[in-house]
Amino acid sequence: MRFLPLIFKNALRNRRRSFLTISSLALSICLLGVLTALYAALFHSSPPPGQELRLVTRHKVSITNVMPTWYKEKIRAVPGVKEVIIWQWFGGWYKTEERDRQFFFPRMAAEADRLFAVYPEWVIPEDQKKAFQADQTGCIVGADLAKAQGFKIGDRINIKGSFFPINLELTVRGIYHSPHESDSLWFQFKYLEQGFESLGWPNFAGTFTMLAESPEAIPGIMRTVDAMFANAEAPTKTETEYAFGLSFLAFLGNVKMILLSICGAVTFTILLVAANTMAMSVRERVREVGVLKTLGFTQEKILGILLGESMAISLIGAGIGLVMAQGLCLVLRQAPPIVQQTKTLTIEPGVLAILIGVSLVLGVASCIVPAWSAARTSILDALRFTD
Repeated sequence: MRFLPLIFKNALRNRRRSFLTISSLALSICLLGVLTALYAALFHSSPPPGQELRLVTRHKVSITNVMPTWYKEKIRAVPGVKEVIIWQWFGGWYKTEERDRQFFFPRMAAEADRLFAVYPEWVIPEDQKKAFQADQTGCIVGADLAKAQGFKIGDRINIKGSFFPINLELTVRGIYHSPHESDSLWFQFKYLEQGFESLGWPNFAGTFTMLAESPEAIPGIMRTVDAMFANAEAPTKTETEYAFGLSFLAFLGNVKMILLSICGAVTFTILLVAANTMAMSVRERVREVGVLKTLGFTQEKILGILLGESMAISLIGAGIGLVMAQGLCLVLRQAPPIVQQTKTLTIEPGVLAILIGVSLVLGVASCIVPAWSAARTSILDALRFTD
């Protein structure tokens, strides 16, 4: 501990080089922090409260394939299923016929009479709930969506169909609050069925969402439902709602491998930057090492001082980078979500510990070779060294 002032003074002795090195480390740790937080949120987080009992049944081939609506009654009869509803992604355009992120939000059709039984954690005034259920052209919007688009009770919302050649004329009947999803629009599935009939299409369902009676019933429900339709014209795949949300990432490829590859590349880059800095710093001070040995410093103490300088630079860069990463996570939480997990993106304590550990390991790894070489140099060779 008594060498800490010396360590910090030497670590920042070349201020320009130290500033550039710390800046590089901070930016790299920031990127690494966001990617690690995203990886943890996607693949190691638990479902939010209210979602752990919900399951989704979709077509086994793809989420774009549809299933007959009569599957619902078969699913409802499965032991352990408390409630089930049909819901269908609608898509379409709002205010513009171009893909504009400003006006993009999820638009789903669902059975209004059972919607709140499957999503019991949603909070909505009783009068608004009844108004939505009584109006076939009514809709409800999440509180976040209402704030973003300025929707109010009684507003008219016109959505032009894209995937479905049906134009919707909706009236906002309610605004709901959800602890983990408040940026969607929901309208009555009956309204969509009328559109199918006008086109001469048979009724069909994109997905079935069910509420299980208990967590223990979930594995049995998944096996039973999929076995029931295994040989049907539209075979099914049943999974938790949490896993269903992650399945949308499959369109982007192997996201897990992509994130791990980028993290590996960033870590290797940090190592090269830090190693280059420490190699130059140690090389400039070989004569100083000889002086320290002359004053009685042992090889172990000199090695510790040099490693301490490297770890000090790494920790300073890591601290700045982690603050930047937490701020960037805050910005990403406010952006339209690709998957629901990004709405809770943050640097968790476990991720924080990993990143600090990585910083310390990089500090040691980048300096160990030049520091060990300098510490082993004899007094005579060190004093004769010229650069």
